[in-house]
Amino acid sequence: MNSFASPHTLVALPFSPPADDLYSRVFDAILEQRLHAASRFTEESLAQMFGVRRSEIRGVLTQLSHQQVIVLRANHRPRVAMLDSELIRQTLHARRLTETMVVRLACQQPRSQDLKCLRALIDSERHCAARGSAIRLSGEFHLKLAEMAGNAPLAHFLGSLVPLSSLAIAQVEVRVEGYCDWQVHAGILDAVERSEAVKAVMLLSRHLDYLEETLLSTGPGLSQNRVAG
Repeated sequence: MNSFASPHTLVALPFSPPADDLYSRVFDAILEQRLHAASRFTEESLAQMFGVRRSEIRGVLTQLSHQQVIVLRANHRPRVAMLDSELIRQTLHARRLTETMVVRLACQQPRSQDLKCLRALIDSERHCAARGSAIRLSGEFHLKLAEMAGNAPLAHFLGSLVPLSSLAIAQVEVRVEGYCDWQVHAGILDAVERSEAVKAVMLLSRHLDYLEETLLSTGPGLSQNRVAG
């Protein structure tokens, strides 16, 4: 058993909030491109849009700025970041290194309640029709898998990478015909349940290879279809 894993204690993920909270609502609006890099908005206009107080919006914008999804500058309006290819490349490289270890740890001692939770999330992905929500749910699969691995620093680091990947997917909107990420996630989870670490890592690597190829070959701002990550 790897000494860095703690299979008996799940850790809280600061970047994976419940689906019905304000963070998720704002992030979905970004992923659905209702708020995008060219949008002009303020704390006040967002507070009115979501029916909350400015202080609540300010907290969400601060969190999103820590994830590099929102750009906050003194004496400037908040804005959605427009990602460049190099940042996307670095983010996906960091995800590959991190998630390879996450999957290996998750395979060491999969727990039935964690597997059940992940299968429910995959089912939500399969039935989700809203584009932004589908992208966010896809990202949450990877975050929940990190939670299952039981290593808090790895989970926290991955939580800083997945939102950037989700934003890149929303901005590029590429999809290979016939590719369905929920099926890929189901395959990864099947391998984790059987403790087949080599197969799980292989499936994850193919998944990230696909993301890298499609995101970097198209580039942000070129809208076609959509891939979820």
